[in-house]
Amino acid sequence: MSTTSATASLIDLAAQGRLPLHQYMDRATIDWIRDNRPDLSPMRSITLRPASKELLRQAALPARWLAEPHVYESIHGIRHSMRVTALAALLAEEQDLDDEDTATAVVAAAVHDWQRLHDRDDRGHGARAALWLAANADTVWGHFGRSAVRSRIVRAATAVRLHDVPYDAFSADDRTDHQRAERICDVVKAADALDRYRLPKLTWWPDARHVRVPDFERFRALAFDLVVISETAHLAGASGTESVRYALAETGLV
Repeated sequence: MSTTSATASLIDLAAQGRLPLHQYMDRATIDWIRDNRPDLSPMRSITLRPASKELLRQAALPARWLAEPHVYESIHGIRHSMRVTALAALLAEEQDLDDEDTATAVVAAAVHDWQRLHDRDDRGHGARAALWLAANADTVWGHFGRSAVRSRIVRAATAVRLHDVPYDAFSADDRTDHQRAERICDVVKAADALDRYRLPKLTWWPDARHVRVPDFERFRALAFDLVVISETAHLAGASGTESVRYALAETGLV
């Protein structure tokens, strides 16, 4: 990490257009996020299915799977991965996906940024992660206590590949692939978008115009709380995995 990024907050660096390659949450930025809470309707009580709760208990991925170790504690690292995984499980259930399709969405959500090289616009990281997931399917599904099945590998990898491609930028091949894994893709893209409250510019926060899941708006308050609770806990000394598990417990998800 550079001297500049070590001494300046993300909120200041974003305003100056000087965000470093690897970006780590700081107290000034999380205070700014908390102070800018949107007018969000409280989320009703949610009870995840037992199978989904079990998946979330396995959501912490090994750091050795990362393409770049510096990303593990960054804003695209373990905390982001675990929050997006939880949000994907919730959205999948709200979309009436069965346990197996929910598991497919969860796997895709967990690894979607795991081949990132940095925290800027790392174009192609979705495609790299999709290839990595396909090559390591048995290991990844085994981590979640599941067996890798080709049809689910293909759908999960498709969702991972397309998660960083805007719908309006889809090529003809992208549209064809999306149609084959539409519900999984839409859930992963929406879950990833919901976790944008961690970013240090209001214009980068969640925007329903960029997703295709009708329940998106209903989960905004929960997504905001997951960011604030987990990032605050992490800055107080909790590990990345501990901080998100604490946030999940505090919001009643596990």
